[in-house]
Order: sequence, then C-alpha cells, then structure tokens
Amino acid sequence: MLIEDETGNHLKKINNNNNNIRISSAFLHSRFAIAIIYQRKINLRSVLSYIRVWFALLSSSVLSGWKMEHKRWVLLLAIFACLLFFSRGRVAVLKWETDDDSPVYNHTLALTLVEYTSAVYMSDLTELFTWTCERCNGLTKGFQVIEIIVDIEHCLQGYVGVAKDLNAIVIAFRGTQEHSIQNWVSDLFWKQLDLNYPDMPDAMVHHGFYSAYHNTTVRPAVLGAVKRAKKFYGENIKIMVTGHSMGGAMAAFCGLDLVVNEGYEDVQVMTFGQPRIGNAAFASYYSLLVPNTFRITHDRDIVPHLPPFFYLFPQKTYHHFPTEVWVRDLSILKIVRIGIEKVCDNTGEDPTCCRSVMGSSISDHLTYFGVELMGETWRQCSIVMGEEVESYSRRDSKGNIFLSWTDPSVEVTEMNTLSTIGVSSM
Repeated sequence: MLIEDETGNHLKKINNNNNNIRISSAFLHSRFAIAIIYQRKINLRSVLSYIRVWFALLSSSVLSGWKMEHKRWVLLLAIFACLLFFSRGRVAVLKWETDDDSPVYNHTLALTLVEYTSAVYMSDLTELFTWTCERCNGLTKGFQVIEIIVDIEHCLQGYVGVAKDLNAIVIAFRGTQEHSIQNWVSDLFWKQLDLNYPDMPDAMVHHGFYSAYHNTTVRPAVLGAVKRAKKFYGENIKIMVTGHSMGGAMAAFCGLDLVVNEGYEDVQVMTFGQPRIGNAAFASYYSLLVPNTFRITHDRDIVPHLPPFFYLFPQKTYHHFPTEVWVRDLSILKIVRIGIEKVCDNTGEDPTCCRSVMGSSISDHLTYFGVELMGETWRQCSIVMGEEVESYSRRDSKGNIFLSWTDPSVEVTEMNTLSTIGVSSM
C-alpha cells in the first residue's frame, strides 16, 4: 500500500509484515502530525489516505498479535490528529481552472472577513468602537475603527475601519436583527423584483434590499468615512466590503456604489449567506463592474436559495451574481465535521454548488467557518454605549447614532445624498 505525505509524494510502502507496518505507521504519525502543526493547508488526499490506512491497519490480521491496549492508543492518536487538523476554520479547497485575469479566491481572507462580519453584530458600541469586544480579536487584531453607523429607524448597523495588515479599508454590515430569523426567511419567499436599478437597462432589484443601503443614513456615513480613510491612509489603499445575510445584500449594493458612483477601482466584496437581490440582467452588470466578488454559502443554508430562482423563467426571476464559494459539510465517522470549499462557475447559479442540495437549514445560516454570525438576542435593536465614547458620538434628527474619530467639536451636517427612489418601501 502506498501512502502520500502532505506534498503528495509517496511516503512509505507498507509491507505485509509486523515490523514494517509498525515502522511505517510510526513514520506516518510523525510526518502527519508535523504537517498539522506547522502548515495551514494539507493536501486533502493525504488526510483521507491517512484515515484509510489506519482503518486498514486496525482491521488487518497482521495486527492481530498486537495488544488491545496498543490498538486503542493508536486509534486515539489517529482521532486526535484528525480533530486537531479539522479544528475551527479548517477546510479543504477544491481548485478549478479559471481565466488568468479572474480574481482568485483566498481562503485566509475569507476566515478574516468572517470575523469582521461577526463583530458587526455586537451591540456594545463602546467595545466595538475601541475594538475590544469578545469578537474583536484573532485575525482582526489591531483593526482601527473609523466610523460606526447605527440606523435606529430601520434597525441597521455597520462600521468602516482600516486593517493595516490587509492594507484595506474594511466595511461591514450587520444582518437582519429586527425580526426573528424565521420570520425574515419566510418573508424572503415573497420578495418581488419591483425596482429598475438606475442606469442599467433591464436590471431589476428588490426595493427593500436596495433601499436598506441607498435610502438610509448608512450610505452617506459610509462614503464619508471611506473618503476620510483614503485621505489619511492614501489613495492606494484597497476597499473590502463584507456582510452576512441582509448585511450581505447591503455589502453588494455598497460595493457596486463605490465602483459606479464613486469611481473607486480596487474594490472587493465578500459576503456570507447572502440572499438573491436582483435578476439575471442585474447579475450580469454586477459581475462586469465588481468582478472581485465572492459569495460564500454554507452547506444547506436556506437564505442563498431565496428569493427563489425559477429555472424555467431565467429572465423573469431572481438570479445570483458570481462567484459562489460553496462550503459543504462532510462528516467522518460522525466524529469529525469538515468543510470542503468549492469555487463554483461564473454563472452565479452553478447547479453543482449550493443549488445541488435542498436549502433548508437556518443553523447553517448562522455559522460560517465555525464563527457565529448572529446577535446576542433577536428581535431587538438595542445598543449599549459608555460615557467614555460619548464625546465621539452624534445623533441626527431621527435619533440615528454615529461614532466617529472626526473632531466632535465640528458640526457635521447631514449629507443630502439620499436617493428618492424606494423610500416608501423601507
């Protein structure tokens, strides 16, 4: 039997005698353990080979002379190694051939942005503003918040800041919080394509999704914060926009707005569990204008399946824009759960990705890469803000809250840049 190490090379040939099996298995243990500890990625084939070999060893007649105690320790060691490898955030990436100029999916960046997306759900604005919340660590350590926006009227929240390690401005939007997730998902079934996207012939989007970003206090606050960051950190700094669920829809509209209306070029969008937001014509425009976009979907997450896609009426129905990255959960012996990432095709509706399964899970919607994407409580838009950050805050005439590093002594005039389209449908 041939075993391959983490580089894909043949590791050791196991012969049918006791000594060789013991030597080979010990060598396999050590090499695999080293790979687990010191490398972030391991060839999936070597992992599966490792598991298959150990089952063959444990069941072979050659090992019949081993003491039961030795077998037990071997099995425990094998399980421990697998559990260590497939701990939080571990996935195997299935790579497909793409055009040379196509954006490349970055797994490590996805792990980072999902943490930024998780943090935006925090209701303690003091901890969020100072980046000391329980979710403000790990891969996001050292992040500098520039602005927090809380739209009390529509129960929306987002922030803008700078991640120096990414050389990027990060914009994150919170998902739905006003209603229970079950009720919100039920409402998604009936969302209609009822708004022509400005200056895009035949492009239709849903009124509410569009308005959540364009016709609230969110847009002017975000654009103002981005301009301040660009002025301070330089025009060459990138922009990354992220969000989960409804926040993913807002992130998509924000990314498009930054490119089309603000003229920014280096814009990347990565969303998690995002619903469909427009028709095929809109998806086509979007993919051309914001090509560096990845929609992460998790196994049987119900939200990416909504509003429904009707295969027989592709021009009259909702249609996702590319590129989807489907994280499929696989179970090994009902002990270890791993994620297999598949970078899908450029249609936006790859039938071999999340559309290949029945989207029925709310729990899959609330966890991505082992990270919780939900608030402390549902049906509440409550916030907590300490006195130490009051001097950085301001409120508009509707009670919406802004926390900003701008000089609080300078009066900030509300920007009159809200679109008049769709206001009544919020």
